[in-house]
Amino acid sequence: MVNFIKPPKTKTFKKMKGIYLLLIVITLYGPLSNAQFTLDGEFRPRTELRHGFGNLIADDADAGFGVSTRLRLNAGYTIEAYKFYVSLQDVMVWGENRQLLPDDENNSFAVFEAWADIDLGSGFSTKLGRQTLDYDDQRILGSVGWTQQGRNHDAAILKYAKEQFQLDLGLAYSQDYDNPSGFQSVGSAYSTTGFFSYKTMQFLYLKENWKNLSGSLLILNNGFQNFETDGTTPDGLSNLQTLGTHLDYKKGNFAAVLNAYLQTGERQGVVDVSRAYLLGLDFNYAASTKVSLGAGMEIISGNDAGTSDKMEAFFPLFGTNHKFNGIMDYFYVGNHANSVGLLDVHVSANFKLGEKSSILIKALNFSGEQALPSGEKSLGTEIDLVFSQAFNGYSLQLGYSQMFAGDGMYELKGITEDASASSQNWAWAMLVIKPKFLNTSK
Repeated sequence: MVNFIKPPKTKTFKKMKGIYLLLIVITLYGPLSNAQFTLDGEFRPRTELRHGFGNLIADDADAGFGVSTRLRLNAGYTIEAYKFYVSLQDVMVWGENRQLLPDDENNSFAVFEAWADIDLGSGFSTKLGRQTLDYDDQRILGSVGWTQQGRNHDAAILKYAKEQFQLDLGLAYSQDYDNPSGFQSVGSAYSTTGFFSYKTMQFLYLKENWKNLSGSLLILNNGFQNFETDGTTPDGLSNLQTLGTHLDYKKGNFAAVLNAYLQTGERQGVVDVSRAYLLGLDFNYAASTKVSLGAGMEIISGNDAGTSDKMEAFFPLFGTNHKFNGIMDYFYVGNHANSVGLLDVHVSANFKLGEKSSILIKALNFSGEQALPSGEKSLGTEIDLVFSQAFNGYSLQLGYSQMFAGDGMYELKGITEDASASSQNWAWAMLVIKPKFLNTSK
């Protein structure tokens, strides 16, 4: 007789069981109803060799090597009155669980998205629930698709769209209780911190499209929970405002993009923010059907070390920062907050090698927007190479990046040049498979 080990009925197990049952019901009922039902997935393993990714590696340290996988199962249900969508996700690192482990130790299974978009008529609708926020080029609000876990928000959005005009009003209010007494036991305190986790969020987004130009305006407020010295008693909110514009111009083979944002108010811990800004300008030119060229710059304000009562450093908050300032993630990816800011000057070329393949070459030169304590500003140069190849139903991406650190980078990262490795690099390979299981229509 074969003995089977039954997994314990943990919270994750019960959640998965209920969600899978719901998906089975929708799958069986959807095609029979007057609705459109979609069921698709994503399998995305990525192998990385890290020898200077995100930070300078010491000469006596070994390179990091590992494989992680993002697995998603997505279901959508659409009728005339509303749209419903749920995305289940698990992020797995190869070998993270011991053999014959009855339950996943890292508890990475999650509901990545779960929302309903209700049609209110006359151009109005409302989107409620866990969702991604992707606006413009995702400089301030983005889903951070490169990371295996991604970024989502629990929010309610009132939307209006008419012809070439769009208006979104977003609201969010966060709690972090997990006990039966709920709201009453926790009051209004929100103890989740890190990565700009907010207690409240309100934003207004306006966009208009013209023939060759589109322009948007974003007004964003985030309220961060403060606590008294005991660390548990709530002490009001610090409200940080981010406002700015995104302009996108395209005509013929030429395109230009402008980002301009300001920050003011308070960061968490009642830290006053003043005169913090981000300004970016990019140009792109399609030289031929197989070659496109790019050039641009971005300047992000830093903090004056001699000023203790005001924070002048801008932080891009919830943007897809991996898209900007080099894909080795040395800046604004869980790092470089409250620092000397950044001046990023870059050029790129994208070559189409075949019907389904291309290679991107990008060079970025980094300097501090302000000088480091030594007076040094030069941070270094990064070279990024990304090869993409599409196949029948799946794609493969290969990447290699090299950081040539400047004198200021060693000072910024707190390591001497002699102690750091002579070569700082990162290589990766990623397979992307997105199966379409089911797609019904009325």
